[in-house]
Amino acid sequence: MRKVVHVDADAFFASVELRDDPSLRGKAVAVAYHGPRSVVTTATYEARQFGVRSALPLKTALARCPHLIVIEPRMDAYREASRIIQGVFHEFTDLVEPLSLDEAYLDLTEPKRGPRSATLIAQEIRRLVRDRTGGLTVSAGVSYNKLLAKLGSGMNKPDGLTVILPDDADALLARLPVGDFYGIGPVTAGKLERMGIKTGADLRARSLPELTSAFGSHGAHMYAIARGLDERPVDPSDDRKSVGTEDTYDTDLRTLPEMLEKLPDLSERTSRRLTRHGLAGQVVTVKVKFANFDLVTRQQRLPAPVQDPEEIERVARYLLTADLIGGRAVRLLGVSVSALVDPQGRNVAVPLFRLV
Repeated sequence: MRKVVHVDADAFFASVELRDDPSLRGKAVAVAYHGPRSVVTTATYEARQFGVRSALPLKTALARCPHLIVIEPRMDAYREASRIIQGVFHEFTDLVEPLSLDEAYLDLTEPKRGPRSATLIAQEIRRLVRDRTGGLTVSAGVSYNKLLAKLGSGMNKPDGLTVILPDDADALLARLPVGDFYGIGPVTAGKLERMGIKTGADLRARSLPELTSAFGSHGAHMYAIARGLDERPVDPSDDRKSVGTEDTYDTDLRTLPEMLEKLPDLSERTSRRLTRHGLAGQVVTVKVKFANFDLVTRQQRLPAPVQDPEEIERVARYLLTADLIGGRAVRLLGVSVSALVDPQGRNVAVPLFRLV
């Protein structure tokens, strides 16, 4: 059986700021660039009590929490802390898949050193990270696949460790709210709830054809995660130059309104990935694959980098036109953002995610 660990730094960017300025401790703090279209990159747990969360427009965050302290990101400081954390991971395994500056999957089936127990190694990783970063904490989930390991890392935050054993997975997934599943954002969760699907048990009761008819290839993903199925290996390679999301639909989309209806979810998922990586991009691309497998893309370069889901959706709607579709049936839609920079427009090294 595989031993997979997901490690996620707790409120990472904000925690670095609190470490470097202890006067901020215990206060509602958000890390975000200042600007009319800025979004929150991360927030302290005190700020989260007011509904301030990652990817929330900054103006909304300030309305919810007027006393919010907003700090401009210091990406160099975050990258240095991330380099130290990633170095700890590599002491135990070379099978490290960084997802962003603050989280990664580790395959500890055959560790390089230390105990054979993935749980004991996860405990040691947490201790070493705290010692070497000046007090930053990480939460870890231990299980037999990536899906459950990631679920576990979020269950006892901050500074938590959760082990999900095979015998416990079914019951845990059955009672989990659909919005807590990885890959199901607020837009999709809302649609599921309107369909009467509120928990993992409800999701598991729906057939694969039902879910793919409603959500395309994303429905197949939901069918699998409701059952705890995830065969993805921990992949240490990463050469991505864009961030995006695409779905293949079980039933072809035949009208432009049907296609436009898919854009909020695609844009939201793309925005969440950008925010998690501390990135924005100046090129938005819409990808369309037709029923005959012909493929077209259309892109727009913007004067300023975007990260906000509403802005990404606005550009995607501008690109996805009746002229582009030409009355043809569509089997796949995708939205991606490239020409990656930080949200202030400063260039970043690509690939950003290979940190050590």
